[in-house]
Amino acid sequence: MSQLFGDLPQDWKAFSHWTWEETQPFADDLLGRRLTPESVETWMLDWSSLMCLITEVYNRLHIHTTAHTDDADGHARFRAYTQDFMPKARAFEQAMKVKLIDSGLEPAGMRVPLKRMRSDAAIYREENLAIQAEIEELSSELMAITGGIAFRWDGQDLTRAQVAAKLAGPDRQERERAWKCMAGAHQDVAGRMDAIWARMVSLRGQMAHNAGFDSYRDYRWQELARFDYSPADVKTFQDAIEQVVVPACNRLAERRRKTMGVDRLRVWDDYWHLQPDLYGRPPLQPFRTVEELNQGMVGIFTRLDPELGAEYQALWDEGLLDLDNRPNKAAVGYMEQLPVSKKPFIFQGVVGGHQDVTVQLHESGHAFHYLECCHLPYFYQFADAYGPIEFAEVASMGMELLASPYLGLEDGGFYTPEELAQERSGHLSSIIRIWPYIAVVDAFQQWAYGHPDEATETDRMDDVWAELIQRFLPQLDWTGNEETLRVSWRLQAHIFHWPLYYVEYGIAQLGAVQLWANALKDPQAALADYRHALSLGNTASLPELYRAAGIEFRFDADTFGRAIDLIEHTMDELNPS
Repeated sequence: MSQLFGDLPQDWKAFSHWTWEETQPFADDLLGRRLTPESVETWMLDWSSLMCLITEVYNRLHIHTTAHTDDADGHARFRAYTQDFMPKARAFEQAMKVKLIDSGLEPAGMRVPLKRMRSDAAIYREENLAIQAEIEELSSELMAITGGIAFRWDGQDLTRAQVAAKLAGPDRQERERAWKCMAGAHQDVAGRMDAIWARMVSLRGQMAHNAGFDSYRDYRWQELARFDYSPADVKTFQDAIEQVVVPACNRLAERRRKTMGVDRLRVWDDYWHLQPDLYGRPPLQPFRTVEELNQGMVGIFTRLDPELGAEYQALWDEGLLDLDNRPNKAAVGYMEQLPVSKKPFIFQGVVGGHQDVTVQLHESGHAFHYLECCHLPYFYQFADAYGPIEFAEVASMGMELLASPYLGLEDGGFYTPEELAQERSGHLSSIIRIWPYIAVVDAFQQWAYGHPDEATETDRMDDVWAELIQRFLPQLDWTGNEETLRVSWRLQAHIFHWPLYYVEYGIAQLGAVQLWANALKDPQAALADYRHALSLGNTASLPELYRAAGIEFRFDADTFGRAIDLIEHTMDELNPS
């Protein structure tokens, strides 16, 4: 560490009050240093210290806006940081990347991050900084709109999570009512959402144009560092889902229809995120309080690996879990990195259903990933923005499946043996059923950014969404509910906030099923490979990370076929005859 950097705050709270003018001397010092093989390590460490502070303050302010969507002061602080501080910080960061690239040096463990930096440098344009800041402000505004929606139910205002949970209930009329409540509430704010969407599409197109791209899709592909697969590969992914997974989804739907004794399935019978039990059993209620959820999680992770149990307990003890369900809290779930603190933060709003357990396993997988790699020396070796997203989701989806055998009461979890079979069967069913929905969301976004003029026309967007639902989810009958079908793309937050980021879930889910297949043969070896791959952070390429985890980076029809065979066979064993 240089002498000047000895004066840099070590606490994010202290740094959160700094202006860019106070930060500038540290930036100038780094940019003015001469880089040599002997000096580059100290330079990288000092750069990392500054980036950790900037990032943690940004992430903490963002967390607050999602935890308190009605806090005008909190939104103002976040807006000020994104508009006043972050554009200068990003310009500094870009200059640092160029300096490292131009030096021709490759610090140890920086091969893959440097590839990302070269890619970023190629698309960087200073004029895009203000555009990105405006998009972030629009995203925050949209979260405030959706987080503030009041879902009226029997004279009370429920959160979206509370209403959505009713889609897993046994009462078909209540499920129908819940779907219409959700869709109707979003229809009430659709005009405001669509105006923000249209502005986002325009701004993103301008960013792509500024960087010399014909389309935002191509710009975003490079921005997301998708070095190891192309749009043509994603078309293969979609076709494989249509060829292999949609028939499996139809088989599940037909079993459900016969079990229910109905002539057709509606969306509230077979919602892609939540669905009633195949055999009409009441929805699982694994816990009543957040404390009970956390106690169960500690038990499950301890049974899987005592170190993981201790790590989760520490997050709980240190207040790094915001899980309760309350008004004016954004309807999202995420893990956020706190790089100064070297800790992850988990956010969701639980309502006591089994889906909450799955989401917490998922976000905990992200948290464990960060804890495994955050002690690498350089910021860019562990920062989530510089790692392959597709493998980050293997970390989370893989944890859902690796932990699944230990969700029973006898292992410290939540379920009786019968309930555990029900939960596992439902989880595996949801994997089959989510792949076609992922194809819908990805194809929808690919179309939108390939047709930006049409993508700002509400009716056209609604039409395309409806066509894709009917292509990939043909088991659903929408007769009489066409308007709720057309409005329902607004229920998917990724479309607005994280453009073209959804196919990763499908690719990663296929990797996670492979990881689970390995665990069925040798649980200890599979977990060891998993944790080793997580510990590599961003120091390995996407195919290398998959290989380290003992799985293949493929998403063709053959790979899907093996996954479907395993899932259907396991479900047959779990379900009553």
